[in-house]
Amino acid sequence: MANLYSETSRMGRVNKIGPKEETVKFLLDYSKALSVIDYNKMKFEALLN
Repeated sequence: MANLYSETSRMGRVNKIGPKEETVKFLLDYSKALSVIDYNKMKFEALLN
């Protein structure tokens, strides 16, 4: 365990931190197409594709 905490940085071993561009695009497109409808204290989700 001591060896894990004594390392200063992993940046040399990690190419890129963060999601891929296609993942972000998929999530944004999905959120744009999602519609939530309130009806009598119930919520319905509709995907508008």
